[in-house]
Amino acid sequence: MLYLAQVQKKQVLGDLGLQLLACQNSDNTWAILSEESFLTLPKDFAQNPIYSVTNVLNEGILVLANVDENSQVLDIQAATNWVLHLVEKYLTTGFTPDFLQQEAQKAEDWRQSLTLQSQELSRRLIEVEARREQIQNLEAKLQQEKQLLESSIAQLHIPPATPLI
Repeated sequence: MLYLAQVQKKQVLGDLGLQLLACQNSDNTWAILSEESFLTLPKDFAQNPIYSVTNVLNEGILVLANVDENSQVLDIQAATNWVLHLVEKYLTTGFTPDFLQQEAQKAEDWRQSLTLQSQELSRRLIEVEARREQIQNLEAKLQQEKQLLESSIAQLHIPPATPLI
């Protein structure tokens, strides 16, 4: 998991560690950590060439730390370019918290409007189905009455008697 962290020294032992500030979620969003979390780095961490942390582990520096499920730091890199990218992408184009809140409110308003429209369409569909059923019932009733009238007319039209010769 990727974390935004600040490099800190523990006062007692002088060990370097990471104060975890935020973590990346699976959907690439970030969440501020509500609890204070501190990971102590092994003493030889900065010297290990695998981790490529040249000049990253100065106290107070913000870093991006890749941490495994056992809370072991796998990799650290300076967060400067990442932060600058965020500033460039979001803060220079007017994506302020107020703007984002307004957009979220617009989206919620649209969602509610669409829900109301959907409910209205469902209500109308039910009305149309009820009217269709009424029409079908009336058609069936008219058909029965027509047959009844035709049979009554047929009974009234007795053919004239044939003369006897």
